[in-house]
Amino acid sequence: MSRKPSLEDLKTLDANRICVIKPSAFGDVIQSLPLLPALRARFPHAEITWVINRELQGLLEGHPDLNHILQFERKGSLRDWRRLLRKLRRGKFDLVFDLQGLLRTGFMTMATAAPLRVGLETTREGSHLAYNLTIPDTGKSVPANARYWRVAEALGVGDLPRLTHIQTSPKDEEWSENALESISGPILAIHPGARWVTKLWPLESFAVVACRAARQFGFELIIVGGPAERARCEELETTIRRIHPASKVRNLAGATELKQLTSLLRRINLLLTNDSGPMHLAAGIGKPVVGVFTCTSPERSGPPGDHHALISADVPCAASYFKRCPKHGPEFQCCMENLSAERVWKRMVEMFETSPEILQPRQPTPVDPLPIAA
Repeated sequence: MSRKPSLEDLKTLDANRICVIKPSAFGDVIQSLPLLPALRARFPHAEITWVINRELQGLLEGHPDLNHILQFERKGSLRDWRRLLRKLRRGKFDLVFDLQGLLRTGFMTMATAAPLRVGLETTREGSHLAYNLTIPDTGKSVPANARYWRVAEALGVGDLPRLTHIQTSPKDEEWSENALESISGPILAIHPGARWVTKLWPLESFAVVACRAARQFGFELIIVGGPAERARCEELETTIRRIHPASKVRNLAGATELKQLTSLLRRINLLLTNDSGPMHLAAGIGKPVVGVFTCTSPERSGPPGDHHALISADVPCAASYFKRCPKHGPEFQCCMENLSAERVWKRMVEMFETSPEILQPRQPTPVDPLPIAA
């Protein structure tokens, strides 16, 4: 492409080899997944590759619209880095989308030497120098899910439904059924973890809301989280049992891989969560969430749709996106006190009034028997 590319080129381009660079984070990858069926609709015969962090590649494995996965070792060696850049160079891509917009993904984009290298307006750390086309109206003020979908719109397929597909196996489904085997009531899943300390709603507040749901509406409780969140989840379990000893609660934190977590969340009625990856996973597969937003904005970072309850703090520093609280003294983490358990509980009850199907008892999901090994 000898001249500078334009947006119109995206609507007429015939690309055979496409690369999506979006290594992380959990929730952002989930929100960008609807692009895969959109890319496949626009380029039905293209080979599509995705660059992703090793720990998140389970979200992509088996996706029907994806041909190849390139694993990025976030804490890998210089040798690993060079190997990835060589693979990108040898990919001979026609079209590359850098949805991350950081220095390292800028290097990845440049390494492809693709004739059309596309980025978003949220680019940082000089990564914009790797692009020859930037999609407009993709700045920080645009909700993340809409920002990624701007790519589909620029390709002329923005009217397609946004589909979040995560492939699970019969083994994953069987695991989930076994994990929930004795549960007969509606299921409230709780994810109390998050990557930032400023996103962590107090465990006591989680426990109060969960126990009221169990006591008044018969919810059975499951706690989910990654291996690094196991201690926090154990503390939540202890707190729930202290507040309401009769609660039926089981802690599955650290026990699920990504596909098992997906399968598990398909079987719940509702997720109570911080702003986190599991929030976007549950919402992406069609489950309602009660999301607690302390330092982030539900408008910018929340899932789309009107069937969720997204509650944000009403303090001056709300939606600041600070990873450390800037306040000191009595005002330290004032958002946590502002976001009381009572506020969240009232919103949850409102959900039950407008969507009574959330209260339906659990119906076991039929699972195809696994093939018997010869």
